[in-house]
Amino acid sequence: MSTVTKAMLLAAGRGTRMRELTNDVPKPMIAVRGKPILQHIIEGLKAAGITDVLIVVGYRKEVVTDFFKDGAAFGVRVHYVTQEVQDGTGRVVELGKDFAGSDPFILSYGDILVDPANYLRLANPGAEEAVISVKRNEDVSKGGAVFVNERFELTDLREKPKPGEPTSPWYNAGVYTFRPSIFDFTARLQRSPRGEFELTDAIRDLAQSGKLVQAYELIGDWADVRDPEVLAELNSK
Repeated sequence: MSTVTKAMLLAAGRGTRMRELTNDVPKPMIAVRGKPILQHIIEGLKAAGITDVLIVVGYRKEVVTDFFKDGAAFGVRVHYVTQEVQDGTGRVVELGKDFAGSDPFILSYGDILVDPANYLRLANPGAEEAVISVKRNEDVSKGGAVFVNERFELTDLREKPKPGEPTSPWYNAGVYTFRPSIFDFTARLQRSPRGEFELTDAIRDLAQSGKLVQAYELIGDWADVRDPEVLAELNSK
């Protein structure tokens, strides 16, 4: 896989768990240490050589577009696409198909903060078809449990496993590198039990089709800015 120069950021949701904090802004525009979460992400991506960023907008999209504009002030080219229907992370990725073209790309949820050094690894993948970032010992009942073999290759991915179901110490950390082959699998998605098209189902299907999906353990700090408590902790440091 060649060096990655494109990234897609998912920033269409309101973030209802943030309560009144998202009355006027989408969750990825909430400030952490004086900057919107999305700005932290874009600055980290730029430092890793990313030149083109597609931001998927929806709720209060003008807040995002007015802030980043064409990206020139941040040293990247920023493009926008609007998610009209909130029907899951699987379908939203398809909005980046034209943007990606035949190139690999990094994909990140717009509320995930990582040590910027991780973007360099994700921007320089090997021969794998996809890379999934993981953290150890997070609460997998709040996200995805990532199952790997002895070569740290993904073998299964289960969303929010319930007590008694198979589990794993590896938590899906919400940042990925994909080749365009991921679109073959998002296109075939069926709705999950919670009624959404899940990106994690497409990633699992990609791996179980025989394609190599490599897990990568993030280094340094990682935060899913999921609720006011996490936000308060980040802003207290």
